[in-house]
Amino acid sequence: MVRRSMFNITSLVRPITRVVGAAALLLALTGCGAIISSTPVPQLRVVTASPDAPRLDIYQGPNALAHNLGFGTVTSYIPLSPGNETIAANTAGTRQVLSASKANFATSGQYTVLIGSTAASLQQLTLTDQSQPAPAGQIALRFLNQATHSGPIDIYLVPAGQRLVAVAPTVANTLFGANTGYLNLPAGAYSLVAMPAGTIPPTPSLAIYSGPQVTYPSGAARTIILIDPQQPSAPGLQVITASDFDPAAN
Repeated sequence: MVRRSMFNITSLVRPITRVVGAAALLLALTGCGAIISSTPVPQLRVVTASPDAPRLDIYQGPNALAHNLGFGTVTSYIPLSPGNETIAANTAGTRQVLSASKANFATSGQYTVLIGSTAASLQQLTLTDQSQPAPAGQIALRFLNQATHSGPIDIYLVPAGQRLVAVAPTVANTLFGANTGYLNLPAGAYSLVAMPAGTIPPTPSLAIYSGPQVTYPSGAARTIILIDPQQPSAPGLQVITASDFDPAAN
C-alpha cells in the first residue's frame, strides 16, 4: 500500500511540473514583449508656415518622415531615432534641399520643426515642446509669430463673457519670428484677437484676426502659430493651433 501511494504521488508531480514550467515560460515571454514595446523614442512634428514655398517632403537623413506638405500643415507626432540628427525639407518629389537643421533629439522628447518665412529666405527651427501638463487649474500656451507681412501685433485672449476693451494684451508688440515660450494662464474659454501693436482702445473693427471661442481644459499645453492668410493678397492673418499636451489623452 505504501509503495503504490508513493508511485501515485510521483506520477502526479511530473505533469504539474510541466504545467508550472510552461506557465513560467509564457510569463517570461509576455514580460519581455512588454519591455520591448514600452521603449520611449523622440517624437517630431512639422509645421509648414511659409506662404510661398513649394510643397515639401521631410527627411531625417535618408529616411522620409512626411510627404507633400502644403502651407499651414501641422503633422501629428512622428517617432524618430534619438541623437544628433539632421532634418531636411526638400521640394516635394525631389531631393532638392530647401532647408535643413541639426538638433539633438533626446529619448522621450517632443519636438516641432517649424519651416517659415518666405521661399527666398526659408528658415527652419527646431523647438522643444512641452510634454507635461500645465499646473492645476492652468493652461500653457506658446505663441509663434510667422505672419510675414502683418507688422508688430498685440495678442489678446478675451475670456468668455468679457469685452475686448476690458482686457489687456496677453502678448504685446510681437514681431515676426517671435517665440513667447510657454505662458501659464487660467484654464477656461477664450477668443483670440490680434490687433496692430499699440491700438488703443483695442476696437474689434480694427482687428486683423478675431477667432472663435475655444475652451482650454486644465493641464492642456498648446502652440498657437500666427501665419499669413491663404490668399497672399488678402489682409490680416490666420491662426493654426497644435496640441502639445492633451490631458484627455494622458
